[in-house]
Amino acid sequence: MMKFGKTVSAVLGMSALLVALIGCQKQEGPAERAGKEVDKTIEKTGQQIEKAGESIQDAAKGDGK
Repeated sequence: MMKFGKTVSAVLGMSALLVALIGCQKQEGPAERAGKEVDKTIEKTGQQIEKAGESIQDAAKGDGK
């Protein structure tokens, strides 16, 4: 019976820690969301620039792709 009590206590303790961690996470504000969107846009732009650079190199080599 003592083992069962320790198990229940451990489960309750872990549950309390989990609830505390969820409650402590800060919510994302509008500035952080906007910053993430800017990051995504910059990443996409960088990829397009890379593609354009590759196309220019291929054209300069005469590959005709």
